[in-house]
Amino acid sequence: MSLLPDELWRRILEIGIENRSLGYKALCSISISCRRLHRLSDEDSLWNRLLSDDFPLNHNLTPSSLSSSSSSAKSIYKFRFERDKERRVAAHRRALLRKESQVAEHSRRLRAIETRVSQETSKMRETVAELSNLRRVRQASVALNVWQPEVVRGRQKQMVEQSVVPAESRIHALEMELRLCKQQIMGLEKSYKEEKRRHDAAKEELESMNYRPVREYNAASATQNEQIIKRKKLKKCNSSDEKQCKSL
Repeated sequence: MSLLPDELWRRILEIGIENRSLGYKALCSISISCRRLHRLSDEDSLWNRLLSDDFPLNHNLTPSSLSSSSSSAKSIYKFRFERDKERRVAAHRRALLRKESQVAEHSRRLRAIETRVSQETSKMRETVAELSNLRRVRQASVALNVWQPEVVRGRQKQMVEQSVVPAESRIHALEMELRLCKQQIMGLEKSYKEEKRRHDAAKEELESMNYRPVREYNAASATQNEQIIKRKKLKKCNSSDEKQCKSL
């Protein structure tokens, strides 16, 4: 290592930075290996190139907080790196709050759908009970008219005849109401599954954001994650179908 001149080592470092195989982390690691590489890795030409690559906007401007004695390219890079890190942390906090609000909204919608399903289910049970009672009344009235017409007295016969038509119309209305309740429950269950999928996807993104707190997050990354989840589900479905076909 001592046999190689400084120009050759300097050129090696420049080529590494130009090819992006050396970043600020690698350059800082090289600088602590020996005094010679520490001196070479602190040169402004290398850090200016890193500045132009990592912070292309206004990379030649020196921050006012740095004095003239410490305004080297490395110190400027450190200043801009810390400022960019603060910006990314603030952006992450905003994205985290947005994602938490999305998870809370999905949870609220799920609870609302569960409440509606419970209401429709209780309504369907009441309809079924009333429909069953009316059908028993209709069967009893038919039995009275057909098999035992002589035991039915005048007033009772009149009451039965008056209740036949309303009972039939009420039964028809209850049957229609029962079908509507079933359709409502099926639609709510479908909405619940879709909302649950969105809730789980948002929750996974939130866990990922908590695990990597300084990543860049935007709406495009969220849609990409949803597409990745969909592709994974399709692969699972296709694999299960293939297994079933092989078993047959």
